Amino acid sequence: MLSKKIWVALRILVILLLLFGFAVLGVFGGFNYVISQDTRFSTLKKGLAEGKYKVTAETKDAVTVVVESGDSTSDIADKLYEKGLIKNKLVFSLMSKINGFDGAYVAGTHYLLKTYSYDEIMFFMTLEPATVAVTIPEGATYVQVKKILHKAGLTFNDEEFDQCMNSPNMFVDFDFIANIDISEDRDYILAGYLYPDTYMFDVNAKPETIIRRFLSNMRSKLYSEYYTRAKGLKMSMDQVITLASIIQMETGKPRDMMYVSAVFHNRLKSKDKSLRKFGSSATINYLVEKNGGKTSLLHSDDELAIDSPYNTYKHEGLPPGPICMPGLDAISAALYPEAGCGYLYFCATGDGGTAFATTLKQHNKNIAKYKDNWTKHEDVTEEEPHGEDIDDQNAGGEPDEDTPPADNN
Repeated sequence: MLSKKIWVALRILVILLLLFGFAVLGVFGGFNYVISQDTRFSTLKKGLAEGKYKVTAETKDAVTVVVESGDSTSDIADKLYEKGLIKNKLVFSLMSKINGFDGAYVAGTHYLLKTYSYDEIMFFMTLEPATVAVTIPEGATYVQVKKILHKAGLTFNDEEFDQCMNSPNMFVDFDFIANIDISEDRDYILAGYLYPDTYMFDVNAKPETIIRRFLSNMRSKLYSEYYTRAKGLKMSMDQVITLASIIQMETGKPRDMMYVSAVFHNRLKSKDKSLRKFGSSATINYLVEKNGGKTSLLHSDDELAIDSPYNTYKHEGLPPGPICMPGLDAISAALYPEAGCGYLYFCATGDGGTAFATTLKQHNKNIAKYKDNWTKHEDVTEEEPHGEDIDDQNAGGEPDEDTPPADNN
């Protein structure tokens, strides 16, 4: 009969053999799992390319998972568990490590189904998040930009967005923001800098993330030579953007913009105080829209008398800040007005063109010539009459015969 010591030794040996066997099986199983990884995920990639896994917010039973920047795999596992997409958070975290997805999950909005396997969930969350294309047109005001973003499906909170727009300290890594001379009269400090273009945004993107995308694009458009030119004009970049925003709302034609810019530059340099008041109805329309009204080519006496530092009928020079989001043509025009141009007045022709004048007499002749057209195009907001005239409406005049007119084609 075997002694007690031998039985103990045999038991230990059996246990060690079993542990070794399990370890071998585990290693073999894990090795096969890893080896099959390429095949499994290649199948998913192929299915994705064939449109088999297209899930959107409108897909039946779709579950929305928002991964925040900085979320760990554990944080993501918590969200998936709460949404009922996984049953075991530890298993998901371990599988993420084994599959090499730990730290590879992409921040943003993902749409998943509860029928997905762990492999499918992990795979789809490493893909680009759900985004929507948003086009911001040149000349859009801040109010319009928010409406466009919301219409595209973005879910940001308006108050939080407004706070970010008035918090330049959050964006001081952008030189053109850090150098803004902030005035208490300014409506939104970052207005004018949400560069008009087409963007891809996550529908659940936060205001700071959205604004940074706009500002990054703006930075790429403000070439170093622009800063040199602004310095030569004795203007800050913020003043350039402010002037560009007015030019943008005056005309959509690049050639006309250069002449409109010349008018404003000539007025800024004028010794005549009355001429240093731009009398720009673009600024009136900005105030009208801000108050919930409808923009127009013609303005009432009450609109022209609005008490605001943005009212260029009442105040000299530039308003406290930009009134819209200018495009590159308008910014370039603000920096490079038509050389040698002596125009001091201009008005809309009512058909998309602009008439210019060097004298008030010519200007008033243009008003008489085109004013009837303004009432026929009251729905047109892109081109608006600007300047001073005897009727207190912006207008312009025929250009001198020896001076080439703006290109109205």
